[in-house]
Amino acid sequence: MHQQGFSLIELLMGLAIAAIVLPWVGTSYKGLIESIEREDTAQLLLSGLRSARSEAITRNRRVLIQGIDNDWGKGWRITLDNKEKTLLTERRSSARVVGNSTVKRRIRFGSQGEALHSNGSFQAGTLHVCAKRRPVSHHQVILAPSGRVRLESIEAEQALCAKGLKAGSGPSVPSASRT
Repeated sequence: MHQQGFSLIELLMGLAIAAIVLPWVGTSYKGLIESIEREDTAQLLLSGLRSARSEAITRNRRVLIQGIDNDWGKGWRITLDNKEKTLLTERRSSARVVGNSTVKRRIRFGSQGEALHSNGSFQAGTLHVCAKRRPVSHHQVILAPSGRVRLESIEAEQALCAKGLKAGSGPSVPSASRT
């Protein structure tokens, strides 16, 4: 008669192999999830900036897109420049986003789609989608003075990404709302 099942030695060997392999798999999986979150945030931010520019051209009015609580990582809000109406709110907390001084908190698009400061001068800058635990920018959303927006995906050390590394935010569920 043929015996079915595992012997104690076979079972222990299987558990030993699993104990060795699982930490590697867990670390790789976590890195993959963070990479997907960064890519998703960069694509959504690019889309949000393009939507704000398109709204400015369509409405023939100035449109403002700004970080929620002046933090792009918390999400962004698209409003008419006089803030009479919120057009779109996008909430994200899966990746850190920082901008250089000219786009740190907000971007204003003129009625012809150009990026403008509040004084009317042209605005340009870069928003960096940063790693959670290192001062590295993985994706850069670049705003030209003409208002055109493009995405570059170059992994590079970035001093702006070093700010706020200690302060971590807890996970939350992203949501989008349109009014």
